[in-house]
Amino acid sequence: MSIRLRLALQFGSILVVTLLLFALAIYFATSQSRRTLFTQSLFKRTLVVGHAYADGQQDSGDPGQQASYRRYLRQLYRTLPAEEGRVYDAANKLVFREGQGPAMPVPAAWLAEVRRSGSAVLEPETNYHETVGLLYHDARLGPLVVVASSVDEDSRQQLGQLRRLLAGGLLAALVAMGVGSWVFAGQALHPLRRMVQEVDGITATDLSQRLTQADGATDELGRLAQRFNRLLDRLESAFAGQRTFVRDASHELRTPLTALIGELEVALLQAERTPAEYRRVLQSTLDSSRQLNELTNGLLQIARASDDPSQVPMARVRLDEVLLLAHEQLLRRHPTCRVDLDFGDEADARAFAVRGNEALLLSALLNVLDNACKFSAGTGGTVTATLARTPQRLTLLVADEGPGLTAADLQQVFVPFFRAAAARVVPGHGIGLPLTARIMALHGGTVRLESEPGQGTQVWLEWPLRAI
Repeated sequence: MSIRLRLALQFGSILVVTLLLFALAIYFATSQSRRTLFTQSLFKRTLVVGHAYADGQQDSGDPGQQASYRRYLRQLYRTLPAEEGRVYDAANKLVFREGQGPAMPVPAAWLAEVRRSGSAVLEPETNYHETVGLLYHDARLGPLVVVASSVDEDSRQQLGQLRRLLAGGLLAALVAMGVGSWVFAGQALHPLRRMVQEVDGITATDLSQRLTQADGATDELGRLAQRFNRLLDRLESAFAGQRTFVRDASHELRTPLTALIGELEVALLQAERTPAEYRRVLQSTLDSSRQLNELTNGLLQIARASDDPSQVPMARVRLDEVLLLAHEQLLRRHPTCRVDLDFGDEADARAFAVRGNEALLLSALLNVLDNACKFSAGTGGTVTATLARTPQRLTLLVADEGPGLTAADLQQVFVPFFRAAAARVVPGHGIGLPLTARIMALHGGTVRLESEPGQGTQVWLEWPLRAI
């Protein structure tokens, strides 16, 4: 079932139920009102019958008066269909009856109820017929019970007409609702159909297309188009970054492989070589292999740091211990580099604890310290690493005294394989800072740099304080 049909049926069902309940409420309210009015009318007629009967009994010796009285009552009873009137004396004896049809007996208990309460309904309206009783007091005749009954033919006709009118109106409203719901549902879903057609034209090879958005659209479909376009922006950036990454990685991998193959081919050109020449070839091959291994490990670490955080094992990690371990490994790589560590005045061992992956955090710290040592090696400067805690975050500041970076270089330092002009004389592949940025993002942290040419570089690694 299509959404359009489902919406039309849902809206139609709601409208039908609402109209049906409204029609029933009107019908039953009208019926109850007419029943109440008819009951009141019968009670009024009992008063008329009681007055007429009492007046007639005063002139009971005059035959002409009695005949006139009976003609008056017959004319009165003809005003209501099947009307009947009765009068019972103090001994509950029927002393007067006027009307057509057989006389139905009246229970003595009900007559006693009328005398006790003053009025009562013997037969609530059933099939538009009703019987009521009223206690009539006369000084000469005593308490009389006057009973009146009739058929509410007017209500029968008018309520029947009302039923037909409501049924016809409900049927017409149902037809109009069905057509209107179908048309309006189609208009409401038109942007969605357009979105489906536009989405069908978007492929992995062409992510530049975007969904059309109406000017000022703030409804759910407009927000859906906005979110989808943002998703396409992220996908396009991810695909572009992936293509750039693959291209740059291929280029970087090809360099040591080309050097390795070239050395081996040159070594095989001559049948015999001196041991010194073989040693030189092997050393060159070893250097290229190490370079290739470092590059491969860096690429694997970038891929691992780009994983879903839920798939990376996390535990409680002390950054001061990780910094000491990174310092130890750094001195093996750069024995002549001077690195000063500063942990401040924190006495609590838990002050530098964060939740993270120790191996990835070690790689991030080692990359930043390694860059600082490499760029400070030519100047003989000192690298300082300061670990501090603030009420909101943990901060590691690594400062070197190297050549520094230009403002243009600072904007691209987190692009994989990018190397500034001043850094091209230093061994490396340009993946250290991008890897560090991804590791910090995986841990909810940030990386930022400040540098000026000739003034060195400062790198801040910041972790938000969270419950561990």
